Amino acid sequence: MRRDHEPPAGIHPLLAGRFSPYRFDPSAAVDDDCLGLLLEAARWAPSAGNSQPWGFFTSRPGEPEHERVVRHLAPSSARWAADAGLLVVTLTHRHVDETQLLYSEFADYDLGQAIAHMTVQAQAMGLAAHQFRAFDLEGLTKELSPNPGWAIVSMIALGKAAEAPPELRVRRSVADLLSAPWTPSE
Repeated sequence: MRRDHEPPAGIHPLLAGRFSPYRFDPSAAVDDDCLGLLLEAARWAPSAGNSQPWGFFTSRPGEPEHERVVRHLAPSSARWAADAGLLVVTLTHRHVDETQLLYSEFADYDLGQAIAHMTVQAQAMGLAAHQFRAFDLEGLTKELSPNPGWAIVSMIALGKAAEAPPELRVRRSVADLLSAPWTPSE
């Protein structure tokens, strides 16, 4: 498997410059205006049938909601995520109420679209985003008690990176992306 280290010329600088920091500046707040823009970016993401099956629980240092989220971080993510100016818990609307009837079979995919939009908006605003799943899902679900049919999927730490992007970023090649899921023909 070939790995590419440099983005090709022509890729948008917001995409080429994106990275997931492991250190955030704890003194850099994410204010209400920034939070509003991040949520607007997610709101305008495409979704199957315009179902918009995503939701977010946001918390910032100093807010009571922050401790409700931080206490469920795994030690590996608590070392860096707690310093971010904003923690976002992502939820998807998978089922209709308490049934097994799918609200949207594309709910997780659509949530990913909303998160991608939020991530690019953050980059445009000079913020960094690090998506992660290192937290106690069961404990956080009990803590936040989402409505029936809704499920917590992941978290995003957003804020001012306290580290520079790595010199080299290893990415799978386009050729690998096109060949990975297929069995070669004879």
